[in-house]
Parts: sequence; structure tokens; C-alpha cells
Amino acid sequence: MRPEPSVLHLDLDAFFASVEQRDKPSLRGKPVVVGGVGARGVVATASYEARVFGVRSAMAAGEARRRCPHAAFLAGRFGAYREASAQVMGRLRALSPLVEPLSLDEAFVDLRATDPVPGFDAASLQGVVDRLRADVSAVTGGLTASVGVASSKFMAKIASELAKPDGSRIVPAGTEVELLQPMRVGVIPGVGPVTGDKLQRIGIHRVGDLQAADVDELAQVVGRNHAAALVALAWARDDRPVEPEREAKSISVEDTFETDLVSRDELGVILRRDARQVADRLSAAGLFARTVTIKVRRHDFSTLTRSRTLLSATDRVEVISSVAGSLLEALDLTNGVRLLGVGVAGLTDVLQEELFADDDDLVLRNPSTTQGFSTQESEPPPEEPQWRPGADVEHDEHGRGWVWGSGLGRVTVRFETRDTGPGPVATFRSDDPALRLC
Repeated sequence: MRPEPSVLHLDLDAFFASVEQRDKPSLRGKPVVVGGVGARGVVATASYEARVFGVRSAMAAGEARRRCPHAAFLAGRFGAYREASAQVMGRLRALSPLVEPLSLDEAFVDLRATDPVPGFDAASLQGVVDRLRADVSAVTGGLTASVGVASSKFMAKIASELAKPDGSRIVPAGTEVELLQPMRVGVIPGVGPVTGDKLQRIGIHRVGDLQAADVDELAQVVGRNHAAALVALAWARDDRPVEPEREAKSISVEDTFETDLVSRDELGVILRRDARQVADRLSAAGLFARTVTIKVRRHDFSTLTRSRTLLSATDRVEVISSVAGSLLEALDLTNGVRLLGVGVAGLTDVLQEELFADDDDLVLRNPSTTQGFSTQESEPPPEEPQWRPGADVEHDEHGRGWVWGSGLGRVTVRFETRDTGPGPVATFRSDDPALRLC
């Protein structure tokens, strides 16, 4: 454990939805849901206005519409999200060379590596955090971030959660155990619905209960390794270093669901969405992958991992998605899935792909079992065809705007940008030559 609070965790608030509200004045202060907009789509992010109605990440789009029918449902704009993320990560790297991105909207920062190193008293750290949050808002055009600072990654993430939304929390060294005691045991990584139920059956509801638990007795319920890890975190013992992304040996994305998913169509949407995020991260890092992996945790908490090695390294979302989909197809998912993930390994900065090879030709046909991989925040599902809701457009006469809706050969556009007030709405033929995607 570090003797001082020198690990910072930054989490952009409702990131995808906040970017949409920033760029679309008419949606500011209103419920916004970003993700798959079709009947089988999945919510990637909901604005805080939508969360009031119970809309949350990984929820089926149909259920989100039932809970909040008046929300704006948008398909997502990866370019805008990547741009905002790059601005934030650049600001973090200006603060410290040791930045570990977890996803587009979340990262750890090692404050020991700053130049000059700040004082680690509360006043000095608060000054660092306040300047950082102000800089993030300035460079992104108004996005907000929640920031936590503590003596470990685990506690820094706890602190940023306590600060949400748009706040900060500094946990002084030596106060971690007391802060954790009254919290529900589910705040500890590794305590999902199944483990949580097991712990509740033996009277463990709060972290303080876990701190007082006998490890040997706990091991009989959750297994020895799991028991030791849970108790260590309950006592705030976490010595993991901040590791810059350039040192990553693999890239992966996982989604954990509040209720088991049984629809293969719905799982396929999530798998393709995660494959796109993995491909985006490969591309951003200038890397290519030789192995594609999926991870599935079934209804009974059994975890399966399957991998397939390619004949040549790739960063193409079509290849990663196709391989991951074929691996998933071979698994028995009859009783539901709690967790689904996509990952790549065997990373290289050299591409030797055969020219004009078909996607299927890049794949070796013998899947094998592999080890699990790290958890990351989810991204919005793959972009849908032309005129998807929320897409940026431009009209020769009316200027810039975004797709309000489309169908029956027509496109409705609201003409506004982040620098204007709420703009007017107009409808055009979908083949209008004056209207085009940006």
C-alpha cells in the first residue's frame, strides 16, 4: 500500500450521452439514451435525466423505451467520442506520463510521476484535481468528470464513484478501512449477483462484515483464492501499479449484465459492439492482433474462454467480430449469460496480411481454451446504416444539423450545433441531393 493518496481515477460523467447533449443544444437537460436503437439493441449509456426513469447501461433498448418513452434514442457517433477522449487523455498525460486508460472515458493516473511532484496533503491534491477538472471541461467544450484520489487503484475508483456526478473525493491514507466498512459488499470487484447471494446467506452484507469474516470459513463458500482476494480488498489492500496502455499485452472489453441474457440476437449485438471497441483501440494504438478471444460467464457462474489464432494479424472490426461470433455460436448458452467479453492478444505493430484475402481465409479453424482477460467499459453498438438517429448531416441551404429520425423515404433533421441554440426541424426526401452525412 502507498503511504500517500497518489493514484487518481478520472471518469467522464455519462460520457456518450454527455457528448450528444453538448453537441445538440435541444437535448441539454433532457433524457438521452445512446446505443442500439433497433428492437434488439442495447443501451450503451444513458444521461442522468434518463437514469431517473431506471434506464441503465446494458439494458435492452425496448425496455429503455418502455421506461422512458420521451427520451432521445441515438445510435452513437464514434468519431465524436474518440475526439473527446483523445482531448482528455492528452490532458492526463500532460499531468503525468503514467496514465492507464481503461476505456474512452476512464483512466488511472500515477501522481508520483508528475513533474513537479505535488504535495500529497489535502489542499495540494485538491488544487491538482480542481485544475484538472476545469481543464477537462475547457478542452472538451463542457464535459464533466468525476475524480477520485487515494492510495490505490481500488480506493481511487471507489472515491470517484462517491464523487459522481461532476465532483471529486480525496481519501486520506489510513482512512480507507473506515470508509469501506458501511458500504454494501457489492462495491468490491468480484462480488457479483451470485457471490453476493452466497455472502448474504452467511450474514455478510457490508464490507465491515467481510473485514470481520474468517477466511477459512469464507473459503468454504466462495473458494480459497476468491476468499483471500475479497478479504484483502475489504481491508483496502491493493498494490497494483498504474500501467500505461502502450505496455498492454492484450486489449479486451467485457459487459456484465444485471439479469441473465438468453437471446443470441441480443448477445450478438453486444459482441459486435465490443469487437468494434477492441478494433478502435487497436487502431488508436497502431497495433494488430493475432488472436481473438471471447469470455462467457454462464447462469451458473461457470466461465468459459475460447480463442482462435489468425493466419495474419489484423485490426479490422469485420474480422474480429466474425471470429468472436463464430466462437460464441459454438457454446451452449441455453440458460443465460451473466457476462460476455471480446479480447485480442498477440499484439504487434507490424501487419503482414495477405493482399485481398477474404476474412474467413485469415482464420485458423481450431478454437482453443485460453485464460481470462481484463474488464473494460463498454462502447456504443456498431454504427447503423445511413440516416441513423443522431448522425451529423449538412444541407446546402440550412447548414449543419443532425438526424432526428428517418423512414418511409424521408429524413427529419434538426439544424443546430454545439455553438447555437436549439434549432429548427425540417424533413427531406432521403435521396435529396442537398442533404449529406458529415
